Amino acid sequence: MTRPGVRRVHKGCKDKRDMADRNSGELPKISVVVPVYGCAPCIDELCARLKKSLDSLASEYEIILVDDRSPDNAWAAIINLQAHYPEVKGIRLSRNFGQHIAISAGLASARGDYAIVMDCDLQDPPEKIAELYSKLKEGYDVVLAHREVRNHSFFRIAAARAYFRLMSYLTDANIDGSFGTFSILSRKVIDSFLQFNERDRHYLFILQWLGFKMGSIDYEHQDRPRGRSAYSLKRLLRHAMDGIFFQVTILLRWIVMLGFLFAIFGLALAAFFVYRYFVYGSLEGWTSVVVLILVCTGVLLSSLGVVGLYIGKIFEQAKERPLYVIDVVAERRIPW
Repeated sequence: MTRPGVRRVHKGCKDKRDMADRNSGELPKISVVVPVYGCAPCIDELCARLKKSLDSLASEYEIILVDDRSPDNAWAAIINLQAHYPEVKGIRLSRNFGQHIAISAGLASARGDYAIVMDCDLQDPPEKIAELYSKLKEGYDVVLAHREVRNHSFFRIAAARAYFRLMSYLTDANIDGSFGTFSILSRKVIDSFLQFNERDRHYLFILQWLGFKMGSIDYEHQDRPRGRSAYSLKRLLRHAMDGIFFQVTILLRWIVMLGFLFAIFGLALAAFFVYRYFVYGSLEGWTSVVVLILVCTGVLLSSLGVVGLYIGKIFEQAKERPLYVIDVVAERRIPW
């Protein structure tokens, strides 16, 4: 029984298909997952380049555009694209859930043997998909695209490097900030990825945790032809804080260690005051005590705040609300 949603490749590629069949067996079925936010002017060109790249690579393919409630009317553009690209499947979320949850929604809908994940802004070149697939066939389960040159501002690049170095230190894992979401996943990795249900997620951190055999290719990060990044400074800071606080629990261990240090310091200071009292009598002034009280109070309040953040996230997770809600699914019913 055939499956709906993706166009079969026309006979014009038969010679390439025959050669590929002799070299590597049956051609794959590929799903391309693209979260869409703030880049409606780019998706027409993106689909055209994806079609050109996938026509000679896959037996069947689908392009899953996940509208994360983009403010630039991207959904209308996605619907219009289906008249020219029947392999396009549109998924519109009920509200903005964020890039990494939008990726999860797309992967949950993916039917291919492999899934390509990429951004919608054309900074990830679709022409590199064939190289990703070729690398995967060398025996890898996941292949990430490594950005040799990043076309972002100096501040964003420097901040990203600092963030990933900190995360590598906190997690005792080598997390390279030169990798983005541009990647290819095998079906078993897709299925394993979809078992995760935490809300505060990061695509690369989950792939790192899964532990499947991972390869990489190099590519040049392209200039963004239209629009601007949806990640404002505020969104980047919030994303970084979510990663630091809610991907690891080392901060809680640091709080425990800090508490022990303050307890030891307090006992030593108490012994010193008792000694001064019996040897020299009462002390003149209590400035040092006031300072210590203020410092200890600040540390306690900060520690309680960190613990409160974790408890708040536990509360959110305990509600067991759905990870995302789909408003509309639009696809052309073409046999796959």
